[in-house]
Amino acid sequence: MLQTRIKLISLTVVLFSSLFTITPVFAELEEIVVTAERRETSVQDIPIAVTAFNQDQLDRMQITETLDLVKVIPNMIGANNTGLGTANTYSIRGLNNTESIATFDPPVGSYIGDSFIQRQNANNFTLFDVDRVEVLRGPQGTLFGRNTTGGAVRVILKDPADEFGGFVEAGIGQYDEVNFRGSVDIPLNDKARTKFSAYHVSDDGYVDVTEPGQEDLNYEDSWGARAALQLDIHECASWDVTVAYNDNEHANVWNGEVNGQRVSASGLQDGAFGPSGGALGLLTGPKAELPGNFNRTQSTLATSDFEFETTIGTLNVITSYITLDQEFSLDFFNTPVPVGGFSIANIGEHDQLTQEFRLTGSAYDGKLDYVAGAYYFEEDNVTDFGDMFFIGFPLILADRIMKNTTESTAIYAQGDYHFNDQVTLTLGARYTDEEKNIDFNDNRAGGPLTTANIQAAGIATSQSVTKVTPRLALNYTVNDDLSIYGSATRGFKSGGWNARGTAPSTLAPFGPETATNYELGMKSEWASNTVRLNLAIFQTDIEDFQLPSAFVDPVTGAIVFVTQNFADLEVSGAEAEILWQPSEGLTIFANIGTQDSEYASLDPSIIAQQANCINNAMQCGQGIVQGDGTIATPVRAPETSLALGVSYEFQFGNGMSLTPSIIYSDTGDHAIGTSNAFGDDVTYDQVNAGITLSGADNKWSVNLGCTNCTDEAQEVSNLAGFIYLNEPERWNLKAKLNF
Repeated sequence: MLQTRIKLISLTVVLFSSLFTITPVFAELEEIVVTAERRETSVQDIPIAVTAFNQDQLDRMQITETLDLVKVIPNMIGANNTGLGTANTYSIRGLNNTESIATFDPPVGSYIGDSFIQRQNANNFTLFDVDRVEVLRGPQGTLFGRNTTGGAVRVILKDPADEFGGFVEAGIGQYDEVNFRGSVDIPLNDKARTKFSAYHVSDDGYVDVTEPGQEDLNYEDSWGARAALQLDIHECASWDVTVAYNDNEHANVWNGEVNGQRVSASGLQDGAFGPSGGALGLLTGPKAELPGNFNRTQSTLATSDFEFETTIGTLNVITSYITLDQEFSLDFFNTPVPVGGFSIANIGEHDQLTQEFRLTGSAYDGKLDYVAGAYYFEEDNVTDFGDMFFIGFPLILADRIMKNTTESTAIYAQGDYHFNDQVTLTLGARYTDEEKNIDFNDNRAGGPLTTANIQAAGIATSQSVTKVTPRLALNYTVNDDLSIYGSATRGFKSGGWNARGTAPSTLAPFGPETATNYELGMKSEWASNTVRLNLAIFQTDIEDFQLPSAFVDPVTGAIVFVTQNFADLEVSGAEAEILWQPSEGLTIFANIGTQDSEYASLDPSIIAQQANCINNAMQCGQGIVQGDGTIATPVRAPETSLALGVSYEFQFGNGMSLTPSIIYSDTGDHAIGTSNAFGDDVTYDQVNAGITLSGADNKWSVNLGCTNCTDEAQEVSNLAGFIYLNEPERWNLKAKLNF
């Protein structure tokens, strides 16, 4: 199957290349500089599968938040976590994790600049003052460390400018949306520059509620601000400091489509679990009084980067501190009663500190480029959460406070040795030492969920791991427009605990997963640099793949959450990125991905579960065992992904221009549930489009755009049989002024 797909991509490449070589050329492609290897390099010069977009490209593609990226990256899909509009679950090359609770870590790392964002709870970033976005595919364990087995999504913000200037943009949209974003650069003198940026997005929600007295659901009310200072301390020293705050109120409550309208039957009321809700104080503490079907995150990011030019290279001392507070109260079973069907109320406080020392430089007359450093990470989490299940009357399944910590230290180094102008060998490795701890306290008098009871059940409340994650790559530059590379890279993702368990014995730990990726790639430009063609063929072997699963207990009817290292995972595939600018103003791109994945080396417990299902009709449709006892297809690993886009800038004699653009994306067959139950193999496509009128010298612009323009209701995730849909069609009108 893989060979067939490679042949198809090869044939596509040949056809495109033949066409491009005979096309008249009038414009050259813009060079994109990235920092995917922790130094500024052209995207065409690094032996990594990376896709990058600048702010103008993001605007043309109607990409306003990081979740929108999944439509245009090969072999990448994603959706909001069930319930949480602030949280994205990304899947790159079949590696994914749908859990947002603090004992789970995502396999696709999220970054704001050089700051790693550990919690998936609030990784759906609004893009309001961005220089570029980089999506790295495959393990990034050497330079980016733990929890990047699938890859990394990096949002690079704009630096303060040397001259006064900025922009303001305001717009309206469907569902009474109102949006604003703006930024201003204010240089203080020739050695100090500042930037101030802000955004706000609000709408009334796209889901109608059938229960009387309930407001529309899945609304958004988000705002954020950023202040940045860039200071030249000395001719050999500078200091960059940024403080950013985001307040994001956005739920992703289950909804179905009825007569073209999104509808929910949930009756979950405000304060439903406290005395004011008439439920006699079902849960304890402030979480019992939270609004119904509500999710809000508040986060602060503060970073400091001291840069020193030394005789051996550039030294960066990077400090980052992040706080995240989250409150949510959500009904996951869509039941028309005041407490919902299966509801969770949650208040979490998450603090994260990172410290990095990084040295970048060259030696041996430029033959060796190197980067080396030391990294420290510390995280403290406190989560107060309770689970309620309605069985004709409210039943509290659990009400507990969980505290968990992570402390990780690492040292790393990578060198690129240039044997000559054509051959470069990359060698690198990272050593990581990590420790995690967990502590439980039951909020109910005499309740079972305590640390002592967990330990008495034979479950360790501390786990540690040391890992070495190496990288080897060989890059051969055929000429200025063509290079070929091969690489072998390893990464690992931290272990954790099944913290959603409701009894001590169910809070079992799961171990780290390790991904080893083998890749062959080509970076090329053709037809006088009007065509860019990048290819990658990969094989990724994941040992002890972590996979959360949820199923309905056939006896009680409640959701049971189980996470473990069910099996190993093997993923192979190919990717092609084609960008063509045949004439001034016309841009065409095609991003193509294909992959084949399967489970291997099943855990003995899974083999026993299979036998129990086949012989006794028990434990069927749970974890990765299907209802008939066979092993399920790996989840969220589509066989194909495709994005096609076209834009053309019509120039007028007075300096004005009109630019229509359209993007079509298609995601091939894939499973959205771990046991492939409920017929959840899905395919879907989407169309985004827009048209922009710009003034002379781009001083102003007006954009009319839409996402999911054909209003497709697409199944994107599955929680115990409840199928979650994507957002419906949205249109918006924006006006922007640059000054």
